[in-house]
Amino acid sequence: MRQTTKLLSTACILLSSTLYGCATTTINAGLQSGDLPPSGSFVAENGLSFTVQPVSLANLPPKRVNNYSASTRDLAQLLRTSGRVDYKISQSDVLNITLVSYPDITSAGASGYPVDQQGYIQFPLIGRIKASGMSVPQFTANLRSRLQRYLKYPDPQVKVTDYRGNRFFIDGEVAKSGEFNISDAPVSLYTAISMAGGATEEGDTDNITLNRNGQSYQVSFQALRQMGASANQIYLRDGDSIHVNSKDINRVYVLGEFGKVAPVPILEQGLSLAQVIGESAGLNPNTANAAKIYVVRDQPGTNQADIYYVDMQQITSFALANRFEMQPNDIIYVDPTGLARWNRVLSALLPSTSAIRSVSSL
Repeated sequence: MRQTTKLLSTACILLSSTLYGCATTTINAGLQSGDLPPSGSFVAENGLSFTVQPVSLANLPPKRVNNYSASTRDLAQLLRTSGRVDYKISQSDVLNITLVSYPDITSAGASGYPVDQQGYIQFPLIGRIKASGMSVPQFTANLRSRLQRYLKYPDPQVKVTDYRGNRFFIDGEVAKSGEFNISDAPVSLYTAISMAGGATEEGDTDNITLNRNGQSYQVSFQALRQMGASANQIYLRDGDSIHVNSKDINRVYVLGEFGKVAPVPILEQGLSLAQVIGESAGLNPNTANAAKIYVVRDQPGTNQADIYYVDMQQITSFALANRFEMQPNDIIYVDPTGLARWNRVLSALLPSTSAIRSVSSL
């Protein structure tokens, strides 16, 4: 009798501690929205400031030209400052110069005339002459003027045989990263990507970073098309660098009670909240609390974040969800119902109670 009482006491203690421990672990380990205010601002324990608001027609976030931070104004400025220009001779270029009426004078320079680091070449009769920073026609005219002092019929023919001065760099999701020369044929952004073997399957041509003179531009082929322009109208300059970003950073993330929990890519034409729900196989009919579907949108560089929510129990909310445009790195979360949480607690407890029954039967 004493042994049985001891076993029962042990079982009770074990049951009590197990019930408390399992319940606490199950509830606290699961994601849940917590006690969010219906609207307004608050500061979370992690120090971030949140603004909570229900989705309505009045507060739909404005659609952007593309899915990235680049503004129309920035792209317009890039187009204005990236027009086609004549090639300028640069340091390290090699020039071929011939004098039709005096072939013997230039015979010594058959291998070409390199432009030194000061931008000059050494030419017979006249010595050092400035070449860098000039177009080929400008340099030809200047050379002709200088030769008139020594020759009766100066007629120099000039061309660049080795382009070594103007270069651009490209990396990221392209077939061949590296440094490329810019010749007298202007190189557009589209041509530059082709020179690098094109974008890979993971490359995102709607998320290209162009760095020029310390300033970064976010370029989207889709945004350019919407502006009536194209990447063929953006010509590269010496020192430009291009980075083709991966599609991985152009996704939204779903958590909670969806039919399928996996990142959803944002396509060229954009992505709405309704499409995210569809791509995620809808809400879990057994566990999802459709009364509030949350969208968490961070504001990088600040301590601010926004939380939007919509009640998808109402059929009219689908129209709003279809107009709510997603942005990269948005997080969409669906709470479980109270019953679903309780069922999970019970499921976690069942193995423990079976073990206790076994102990009690001893």
